[in-house]
Amino acid sequence: MDALRTGQLLTGPVTTSQGPTAVAERAVGPDLARGLMLLFIALANSHYFLRGPSVLGGFPQDGSGIDRVVTWVIATFVDGRAFPMFGLLFGYGVAQLVRRQSGTAWAIRFLLWRRSLVLVVLGFLHAMLLYVGDILGAYGVLLFIGVWAIRWKDRWLLAVALVVLALTALPGDSSLSISADPPDRSMLPPDFGTQLAERIVVHPFIALLGPIGFAAPFLIGLWAGRRRILERPAEHLRLLRITAVAGVAFAVVGAQPVALMLARTIAKPTGDTLSLIGPLHDVSGMLGGLGYAALIVLAARRLRRGRVVAAVAATGQRSLTFYLAQSVVWAVVFTPYLLDLSDELTITTTALLATATWLTTVWVADRMRRAGHRGPFEVLVRRITYGSAATADRRSDGVSARPEAGR
Repeated sequence: MDALRTGQLLTGPVTTSQGPTAVAERAVGPDLARGLMLLFIALANSHYFLRGPSVLGGFPQDGSGIDRVVTWVIATFVDGRAFPMFGLLFGYGVAQLVRRQSGTAWAIRFLLWRRSLVLVVLGFLHAMLLYVGDILGAYGVLLFIGVWAIRWKDRWLLAVALVVLALTALPGDSSLSISADPPDRSMLPPDFGTQLAERIVVHPFIALLGPIGFAAPFLIGLWAGRRRILERPAEHLRLLRITAVAGVAFAVVGAQPVALMLARTIAKPTGDTLSLIGPLHDVSGMLGGLGYAALIVLAARRLRRGRVVAAVAATGQRSLTFYLAQSVVWAVVFTPYLLDLSDELTITTTALLATATWLTTVWVADRMRRAGHRGPFEVLVRRITYGSAATADRRSDGVSARPEAGR
């Protein structure tokens, strides 16, 4: 049994980094999951910019019949479901990174702290300049604290994840899925000065409180990464099938009270009921994120490795770059001192914009894959994390010197 799986790190005096995983060694499932979930993230983020006489859960309540259908689809399958899956994959990636290192526990912690620092800084700049709802800063804070969990035994990882999940299910009115707040000045600032002044206050709260929502999937991701479950699905088929069926089913069923309310199929309930269905939507979404990851990894085993699969996987390999690229679109389209379309676009047209944005990033990612270009922000994070080891060999970053690599 290897050191990571037992929760014990090597304690030798030398630290050796093998750098990022090469494309030839990467399993397509996790990359495909990241690429597909970027579509869900685009759909989840973009509708929160919309304004209207009445807003609930980020959806204007005066839309057409088609808007109501789109609202139900997004509230059922997207909102609160994509980000937990990314939390899972984030923890899984940390487990992969640790497994490739040898040396003292402190040396590996400092390696992870360097990565957390660059995520915090990048998240701060992202929030100030593009999108106040940034999650990179929260991931950075989570990693800064989460380095202590890499030595936990498996039962502690799962036990703490279960406790956090249970706390998420407690009644309360903090869920975004039931919020009646319209986009504020930090989201839609009238000018650049107001943007900076508002967001420098809001962003720290998001960065510091965000890890609470990502902690459970992150810890489960660490556990799964120790067993290489997503990389070696053939060895874990029963677990993946149960997770896919149960997770997705619970996510769909658990979303219905909120989804039907947001789609105006049922009336908005009283405050006590709201305080129950909001957390139900959130906790079922966390389980749904696990189910989505399992479902996509299982599907990847059956899919023909053609151009489309390669393009979506290439998007997942560059998920940080294209997550930030989405924010450029939202900033240009919705910011009041730019195009200011928050009052013009509907829920349906915003969903179409999100889908078109994702399809464009998939096309660009495929061009980058064929040309042998890495994601610029992935290069930045890895260079700071690994130092010279990240650039010693182009192939170590997952891109061969030959454009044909990865086909």
